[in-house]
Amino acid sequence: MIEIKNVSKTYGKGTACVKALIDVSVTINQGEFVAIMGASGSGKSTLLHILGFLDIPSSGSYEIFGTDIASLSNEELAYLRNKLAGFVFQQFHLLRRTSAIENVELPLVYSDKKNLVQTAKEKLSSVGLENRAGHLPNELSGGEQQRVAIARALVNNPVIIFADEPTGNLDTKSEEEIMKIITQLNEQGKTIIMVTHENEIAQHAKRIITMRDGKIISDETKKKTKVLEESDKLVRDVLSQRHSAFAKVEFVEHIKQSHRAIFANKIRSFLSMLGILFGVGAVISMLALGQGAKEAMEERIKTLGSNLLAIRGGSARVRGVSHSVSVTRFTPADEEAIRGLKPIIKRVSATADGSGQVVYKNENLNTRIEGVGFDYGEMRACAPETGRWFTKEEIAGREKVVIVGTTIVEKLFGNMNPIDEVIKINRINFRVIGIAPEKSSAGWRDQNEIIYMPVTTAMYRLLGKDYFDGIDVEVSEMELMSLAKEQIEQLIAKRHHINKDVDNYFHIRDMSEIQEMLSSTTRTMSVLLGSIAAISLLVGGIGIMNIMLVSVTERTREIGLRKAVGARAKDIMTQFLIEAVTMTLSGGFMGILLGIGISIALSFIAGWATKVTLSNIVLATGFSISVGLFFGVWPAQKAAKLDPIEALRYE
Repeated sequence: MIEIKNVSKTYGKGTACVKALIDVSVTINQGEFVAIMGASGSGKSTLLHILGFLDIPSSGSYEIFGTDIASLSNEELAYLRNKLAGFVFQQFHLLRRTSAIENVELPLVYSDKKNLVQTAKEKLSSVGLENRAGHLPNELSGGEQQRVAIARALVNNPVIIFADEPTGNLDTKSEEEIMKIITQLNEQGKTIIMVTHENEIAQHAKRIITMRDGKIISDETKKKTKVLEESDKLVRDVLSQRHSAFAKVEFVEHIKQSHRAIFANKIRSFLSMLGILFGVGAVISMLALGQGAKEAMEERIKTLGSNLLAIRGGSARVRGVSHSVSVTRFTPADEEAIRGLKPIIKRVSATADGSGQVVYKNENLNTRIEGVGFDYGEMRACAPETGRWFTKEEIAGREKVVIVGTTIVEKLFGNMNPIDEVIKINRINFRVIGIAPEKSSAGWRDQNEIIYMPVTTAMYRLLGKDYFDGIDVEVSEMELMSLAKEQIEQLIAKRHHINKDVDNYFHIRDMSEIQEMLSSTTRTMSVLLGSIAAISLLVGGIGIMNIMLVSVTERTREIGLRKAVGARAKDIMTQFLIEAVTMTLSGGFMGILLGIGISIALSFIAGWATKVTLSNIVLATGFSISVGLFFGVWPAQKAAKLDPIEALRYE
């Protein structure tokens, strides 16, 4: 079955070169029980590793039923280890925080077999440990641990059992039990290749090969072995399928293995998640703050109106010093003249500003008064949702009707409906006919603490003015803004006989420019906040990478064991990537909750406008997954590239 010719194995280079095997040739038949003996450093373990597909020779040939093992890829070798070989190690190599039955299941994970738990139970029962299936390795005796290792070696029904000093760490009683099991396996047709340095143990074998200094010095057959044709056929079938029958490990099994590894080190895993948790929480809360500020700004912009020009009086200048006395007082005739610039102009509304003392029953406050025209409600998005806007007749008749802001309602009326209630403004009775829509309270002044009334009422009944403080103009199209501004400027200058330095007498502000400036500022703030939060998430990702690298180092022997029982490089890489992504996702979900909590706290405690959106949650979650993948790739690749022999020897 197995034939090696002139095999040599050299470790290291130059002066550090060590020749572990020198021109070794040996043939092993199916069903034999071979013991390889020799002192430490004689090369017996190296020969076992080459025979068990864990290592490849530096020179010479190794054939199994005519198939050259040296020509096989790493994936094909992994397939043969999983299908043909079962390994029993001196150090047991059981996963520490994994139960006995889960240890036995391990080779099945990388196989195409189903019913993992049932199969593992059967093998544990065959070695007398059916009642110890749920125990961790540290809860088992040395002999029991070795029997778990034997059950693991048998779970895939291998043709060859490779045993490396299987009784080296056991007491006499446990040693006898283990050798009895191995002898019975050979009697059942299993080929046993065992390394030992104890003559008493070697006597159980039917053939003893003795090595010294990397060479075979004797090969003694004590008893002939009958070749089992059924086993030969099984080996040939496995070899013929090695190119196409690689076991596709189900993704759910990778997830199970990853979760076991994560929960095996709960504290370390949680600390790894903290960086992502705080990073995602910062991203969510900062984006919520930015989104809230953006929407508040958009609400503010709505009150400015679209395509709006605001005409306001200038200030008198005396010897270069600016005074706050308006020198341009707009009249109803100015309003009508501007209204006549159609079709460039869509709407026009004159305004008169002031303040007044408002009283309702035993409540009173001082607030802003805004006298406005009929079109103001549509132009500035102030039309009430509760109640109504002024009619043209009420404006013409200087009626004493008002529309109040939400803050006025709260302070004066509480939970009452203010519609048709009468309030006093500067001792004059006014009837409430509407409630203005709530506006953003961003800025130093509350935009909802205001009272609107007809501009004529404000001028002649309340503020004692015979002029307008300003005129708001809505242009029909954005493209006509410059033309409208130029024509209005010429019109007012002509009507008020202003021949030079127009800006000293009145100003025309383009509200679309202010809107763009506010929008740009909000966007910049959102990007800045998001970038700061993303940096914290990046730091969390680096923390994940560091932990994963530490994990690779700590679990080197585990990785070697997984490869010894049939795991391919991509299986190891997939598992470590899943671990990284699982930790980042878990931290991300907790971070989402933290971010939402911070956003709510900022809104209630600090009074800042915040809004958590689904897109921000998806963005933060997607970014955390990307961080897990990005920072998990390097540790996963490092784990996948480990040599199984070097990994198993790692201390």
